[in-house]
Amino acid sequence: MTTNLSAKEMVDRDHDFMKVALSLANRGIGNTWPNPSVGCVIVKNNIIISRGWTQPGGRPHAEVEALMRAGCRSDGATAYVSLEPCSHFGETPPCSQALVKAGIKRVVVSSRDRDKRVSGSGIKFLKNSGVKVIENVLIDESEFLNVGFFSKIIKGRPNLTLKLATSLDGKIATKTGDSKWITGTIARRYGHFLRMKHDAVLVGSGTALIDNPLLTCRINGINNKRRTRIILDGQLRLSLDSQLVQTAMDTPVILFTNDTNKTDPKKIDELLKKGVTVIKSPYSVEGIDLEYVLARLTKIGITRVLIESGGNLASSCLKANLIDEIFWFRSPSIIGNDGLPAIHNLGLDSIDKAYRYDKKSSMFFGDDVMDHLLPIN
Repeated sequence: MTTNLSAKEMVDRDHDFMKVALSLANRGIGNTWPNPSVGCVIVKNNIIISRGWTQPGGRPHAEVEALMRAGCRSDGATAYVSLEPCSHFGETPPCSQALVKAGIKRVVVSSRDRDKRVSGSGIKFLKNSGVKVIENVLIDESEFLNVGFFSKIIKGRPNLTLKLATSLDGKIATKTGDSKWITGTIARRYGHFLRMKHDAVLVGSGTALIDNPLLTCRINGINNKRRTRIILDGQLRLSLDSQLVQTAMDTPVILFTNDTNKTDPKKIDELLKKGVTVIKSPYSVEGIDLEYVLARLTKIGITRVLIESGGNLASSCLKANLIDEIFWFRSPSIIGNDGLPAIHNLGLDSIDKAYRYDKKSSMFFGDDVMDHLLPIN
């Protein structure tokens, strides 16, 4: 391990290698739930000798992948890990122990794990084992990358992203419901990228009925076996012939319906036969109890949900303060007041109650523009 570097050179080197670890972690987003997506690089003599990232379904962990590929070369090396190595026994032994056993002498960590089973204990074990630990390297990037996993722990629900594609005047369709296509091809491709970066896509029954969407990520090389489609369908209106139902055996579909006497047991049986998971939700004024839905999704292990909905669901989530970020695509077109709005009534009586956001970034996709927005706390 190189030691004759100045303090600044050491910091710069740590930043450079941690960027690689974070980029590896980014590969698994949307495919590793219920576990976080973690990246790990093992470095010796200022050269990366091995890389690893969390595998689909959350196992094996990134550190184990990297150590397996490094073999005996890891002895005396430095490991750069985007999230604190685990310290508890689960389906596999702790990664902190694996790092020590492999002879790793220095571990650089971007952020601590919020899971109470870890939360500092992995770092403590490493230090007690004689490993030098450096923390908080590019912590902001790591915190943002792990926002879904941390949301599950801190808020008790998945991180919710609202995706909107509208005209300049905020319409998602004409008065007849025609919406194909408001935005152009390039913007729609990025929409598939957003699906790739989420564990699940959520729509209401209206969107499912009108658009008959597939809701899969259609990017070459991307596997949709773990990218769940979720439908809120209080009246059980979803057609058995819909694309969602017809593909449920290949890509998971969860349908939430109201737990009322009107629920059709025969249709539920047909949905179950076709591979759809049906969950009965308590009735609420809004239709389906969103808190119940999110609690069930959290129990399943889903950490990131992309909402692609009409105005009703978007408004309900906004009023319940459930939206954690927004990706808003806008085309240079105007539909008019008789078009269908992206957001329905919010019941605001003064401007100071308006929902306000920080613009994290903007991107152009041909003639369309997309704003990435975060709520102002």
